[in-house]
Amino acid sequence: MSDSNTTHFTNPSSFILLGIPALETAHVWISIPFCITYGIAILGNFAILFIVNRETKLHEPMYYFLCMLAITDLVLSTSILPKMLAIFWFNSREILFNACLMQMYFIHCFTALESGILSAMALDRYVAICHPLRHSTILSNPVVAKIGLAVMFRSCTFTMPYPFLDRRLTYCRTNIIPHSYCEHIAVAKLACADIRVNNYYGLFVVFSVMGVDIIFITVSYVLILRAIFSLPTKDARLKTFGTCISHLCVILSFYIPSLFSFLAHRFGHNIPLNFHILLANVYLLVPPMLNPIIYGVRTKQIRDRLLPLFTHKVT
Repeated sequence: MSDSNTTHFTNPSSFILLGIPALETAHVWISIPFCITYGIAILGNFAILFIVNRETKLHEPMYYFLCMLAITDLVLSTSILPKMLAIFWFNSREILFNACLMQMYFIHCFTALESGILSAMALDRYVAICHPLRHSTILSNPVVAKIGLAVMFRSCTFTMPYPFLDRRLTYCRTNIIPHSYCEHIAVAKLACADIRVNNYYGLFVVFSVMGVDIIFITVSYVLILRAIFSLPTKDARLKTFGTCISHLCVILSFYIPSLFSFLAHRFGHNIPLNFHILLANVYLLVPPMLNPIIYGVRTKQIRDRLLPLFTHKVT
């Protein structure tokens, strides 16, 4: 006997995003800090791009990578927040099937891209501290461009199968996604087919992209710390290590919540769903806001050029 509440479809015309389950009554209030976070991210990252483009003295590898990070943050946050606010403010929960797959691709692609840029910035810090006299020759402009293209190519190709893996599935019973955006496994869990391939490929991408990047960053900083501790004076060690603080803060703000969210999706069956979804939103929205603030406060070259922009407006 068939279940009258079951609807079978191979490709649903649309999905329904719930936002943050069990917190529907608080959606408007939750949207306020998210909207402020997005506004700061937009202003901060555009300010970074403007300053680096305007000041020729900042046309160096570190600032090129910082611009790549700013563009990635802008795309990443913009790929989820407009639809999220439509859910929170207007209860516009429907998203077309192809639009859902496109959003999924952008989220995963630019998350992988951000990880790759952070590892490239670790390389820049290693060369600047361990080989300062050869920094400009090792990381010349053509080399920086090739690194950026390689990181982008890796991110695009490794995450390209995600929408195709979800498209091949047969969906049944419901098209309601208990999430505020289209995440690969969250969509795959709606299928009535075997999703082991989706799970295994997701694990492969995480370990071969973010896992490799984390190992590379760790090795870079082991070599950096060894070079720092070999400096003759305490002041020299502190000054040199100070050039890495911004990068380390950005790394921690990105990897800790993203890895927690990834593991919670697959293994955190006892974690409340609303807490998990809230954290999944935070890890995509907070780093784009924090990155320009961290670099604006910690990097003297950017801070010295950022302050006159606001003081001129005030006067």
